[in-house]
Amino acid sequence: MATTVSVTWVGVILSFIATFALNMTYFSAKGLYPAWVRALGQDPQRNAERGQSSNMAPAFTLVTIGLFVQAFVMDWIIQAAHALYGHDVSFIGGIGIGAGVGAGIAAAASLGHRVFSGQGLRVWIIEVGADILGLALMGAILSFWH
Repeated sequence: MATTVSVTWVGVILSFIATFALNMTYFSAKGLYPAWVRALGQDPQRNAERGQSSNMAPAFTLVTIGLFVQAFVMDWIIQAAHALYGHDVSFIGGIGIGAGVGAGIAAAASLGHRVFSGQGLRVWIIEVGADILGLALMGAILSFWH
């Protein structure tokens, strides 16, 4: 059985943009940013002031690259599921695949990092919440092309 993998660039770009917007909202001042910073043992106001006076371009560049890579890999995973099961991946199936990748790979992999760094479970829960939601959103969007 020969299968080919082709990148659905429109889906990759749209899922990247949607997930970037989700993360901006998730970690906004009215979102979970204050709770996340407090869980890290920092003052949200002081941290925001420090962030305004520093160059955030390197951080946003790396986040952009990381989210784009996630969208690209999710496209491949959705295509693999399509090839494996022999039928299109539904919208709900895309959400499930994305959430499964988020919980089973992203969240599980980062658990040890947070625990051994002393940052604890609260930081981990807040951070992986964004990862799971973002990958579920990517899976939902990419399901329209598979």
